[in-house]
Amino acid sequence: MSRLRLIILSASALAAACQTSSSGSTAVSGGSTSSVAAADQSGWKSLFDGKTLAGWRNYKKQDVGPGWTVVDGVLTRSGDNAGDIITVDKYKNFELQLDWRISEGGNSGILYRGTEDNDYIWQSAPEMQVLDNDRHADGKREVTSAGSVFDVYPAPHSAVHPAGQWNSVRLIVNGNHVEHWMNGQKVVDYELNSDDWKARVANSKWKSVPTYGQASEGYIGLQDHGDKVEFRNIRIRVLP
Repeated sequence: MSRLRLIILSASALAAACQTSSSGSTAVSGGSTSSVAAADQSGWKSLFDGKTLAGWRNYKKQDVGPGWTVVDGVLTRSGDNAGDIITVDKYKNFELQLDWRISEGGNSGILYRGTEDNDYIWQSAPEMQVLDNDRHADGKREVTSAGSVFDVYPAPHSAVHPAGQWNSVRLIVNGNHVEHWMNGQKVVDYELNSDDWKARVANSKWKSVPTYGQASEGYIGLQDHGDKVEFRNIRIRVLP
């Protein structure tokens, strides 16, 4: 083989290798049993591709009801037959980030470490409340207002934006330590299974629900409470 031909063949092989390396991961199509995309170099992984419902399913089901749709790149609960949706993967220690926007008088929630051992995800998963504080009755009490651990730990009203405006959430769940952040402000900081946690749960609507907050790993859920709610920029970073 001539020296010139050898150089040409080597260059072609190198170009092909570079093309394969730079292709990266692609979004998982609907019906897949894995998350939407692989984690990037900083560890963040998208849970919503802005186009499909890939990576999500209804609680105790394999698909998503027609009440959940993707509208203009936003995951939207806007119709009947929606139901609570959960990630297809379980998570133990993680940092979750997303934006939410609620309709006037609306109610929803972000649930974490949920299991499918009960009839409803809220029987196992603590909930970060999503709410129109100004128009919904739950907004009258900080312990059930937007950003709170619903009926367990309060969140200040000052942290939430009004209905129709986007709110940015950061949720850290690491071992027993949990933090709720909203619009750059830490609104909740607590330890699961601490004496304080147990006392608050005993005085809440969960006092007769023995599975509440007990799972060390589980699904992340978005609640259907019958109102229009929107989510976007949903991503997660697994913690060691």
